[in-house]
Amino acid sequence: MTGPAHLSVPELAARGIPFALIARDGATVELLTGDVVDVALLADIPLLDATGAAREVLALVPFRQVVERGFECHDDGAPLRCLVVSERVSLSRDEVLAQLPTEAVPLEGAGFDIADEEYADIVRRVIADEIGRGEGANFVIRRDFTAQVDVEPATAALTWFRALLEYERGAYWTFAVVTPGHVAVGASPEAHVSAQDGVVTMNPISGTFRHPAGGATAETLSEFLESTKETEELFMVVDEELKMMSAVCSDGGRITGPHLKEMSRLTHTEYVLRGRSRLDPRDILRETMFAPTVTGSPMQNACTVITRHERTPRGYYSGVAALFTPRPTVGAGEPTHDLDAPILIRTAYLEDGRLRVPVGATLVRHSDPYGEVGETHGKAAGVLGAIGAIARDPGPQLSPEVPAAAEAAAIDEDAPAAEPRRLADDPEIASLLASRNGRLASFWLNPQATDEAGPFAGRSALVVDAEDRFTTMLAHQLRHLGLDATIVPWSDVTDAQIDEAELVVSGPGPGDPREPSSPRMGRMREVVRRRREAGRPILAVCLSHQILADSVGIELAPLAAPHQGLQKTVDVFGMPASIGFYNTFTARVPAGVTQIGETEVAADPATGDVYALRGPGYASVQGHLESILSRDGMTTLERLVSHALSAPRR
Repeated sequence: MTGPAHLSVPELAARGIPFALIARDGATVELLTGDVVDVALLADIPLLDATGAAREVLALVPFRQVVERGFECHDDGAPLRCLVVSERVSLSRDEVLAQLPTEAVPLEGAGFDIADEEYADIVRRVIADEIGRGEGANFVIRRDFTAQVDVEPATAALTWFRALLEYERGAYWTFAVVTPGHVAVGASPEAHVSAQDGVVTMNPISGTFRHPAGGATAETLSEFLESTKETEELFMVVDEELKMMSAVCSDGGRITGPHLKEMSRLTHTEYVLRGRSRLDPRDILRETMFAPTVTGSPMQNACTVITRHERTPRGYYSGVAALFTPRPTVGAGEPTHDLDAPILIRTAYLEDGRLRVPVGATLVRHSDPYGEVGETHGKAAGVLGAIGAIARDPGPQLSPEVPAAAEAAAIDEDAPAAEPRRLADDPEIASLLASRNGRLASFWLNPQATDEAGPFAGRSALVVDAEDRFTTMLAHQLRHLGLDATIVPWSDVTDAQIDEAELVVSGPGPGDPREPSSPRMGRMREVVRRRREAGRPILAVCLSHQILADSVGIELAPLAAPHQGLQKTVDVFGMPASIGFYNTFTARVPAGVTQIGETEVAADPATGDVYALRGPGYASVQGHLESILSRDGMTTLERLVSHALSAPRR
């Protein structure tokens, strides 16, 4: 095959040679060519050739790949497509722009597949029927902008890639991937996961500020940053990605930020999560499928909710573009790869003459249906404006701080455009961002010491997962306290494991704890029953706290409004604790009740909502002590574990 060293980009396209263009900085574009291989599983991504030598692979991972984790989806059979790189060339941005077509691609029948009012109705149903019934904290439901395109696909791809390079800013990757029968062109703002020399990084981005006409200002952005809804939305997705980090990183990960992600029409808030891992990068990718910013929380139930409310398969939307790049081997060491995997959002797809630009809004308990409609328009606008489907944004006005020479250059159409002033540099904006961390748990913000034995060193815990991977964070904290913690799914845990464990931690999960026909609820009730009847130590969290409360005769009831991602300071047996809550149901006692039989009750003095229980060999808590919202999580966890383990064995 004649590769990029000999042909221009348009010549590659004209000859039907598969290729990818990737811009990861402002100055260069990487051109990759090679053979296309479709595989079934992430483990099948061909990182080694027949001789065992490492090779570079760019993989487009569709959303349907969540079936590898046993999650639901509308399965369209979209292939896990791999471009096995045979040649790579680094080109200057200007050199690439000079080669690419400029004539706009005509679109026919353009518009959203779901009307605004209809999408608003979907938002209402998700809030009432899913979040309102305890199925999760937040969910992302998409709609698609579609149109017919009567232009050769590769030409359309190059035209759109040029437009995104010119008109969109702040993207993590700007890219075009052209393979037989499929085109993907996008400007993704979000790095889902990367792994470089053992350091894993995730970059949750949430909160969407749509720039007003003329561009964003410190004043308009300040109002957005002070929004409770947008702040809690970001905290919830950070919690969800920390679950993933805790599953793949031995140190659980720590967070830095928040930062601003400033783009042409939108500004987002973001955190950066980092930890260390020795896993194969394909395993890291599997354990982090997919970002909660484009699915929801908890992840497994989010996939089920998406299947209920989205009418068509997602294709590659919310999947990832995963670039596996070989690392130099040392001596006779095994070949290894770095991973760089942005989320496939803000991306246009072209198949069989049909353009599709999927976008979604994150729905939380505070969501306004028409606000979420507007968010989908705003997210689509960057791509649609660049490719000419809608009017392009005239761009931000220059701030007074921009020098007069730059202003004059901006007026001169032949001069290069001035770079807009970064709002993140404004002192008021920087202060608002920094203030957010005052609400968060220092455990996840600061380096976590690993050389000191915890208070429960030498002891062990079995964590029963009820389909909420908060258990990965919880297990990490238990290990930090010295416990040897093992996680087992509710569907796999055996009676023998339940009976023999030194400490059982019965975990959180979605749904109504009163549901009589749910196998999951039935098994979690059995976990609590067996441990209590045997007088063996058990700590019950959130859903399992409610089940334990029911077992001692306390009423369960839905809350008037869900407490999803809510931070509260509550009394836990005489000690105030700032804890994050993710519950739609509550155990409730009459106001003032502090004891039921042998069970001590920590409850709200006015409402009777039960925050914690403890008795002989057992303790429970409604909140999530492992959440970034739980400033007093570790202290409270240690107290409750200590109580549960203090009971004499029967």
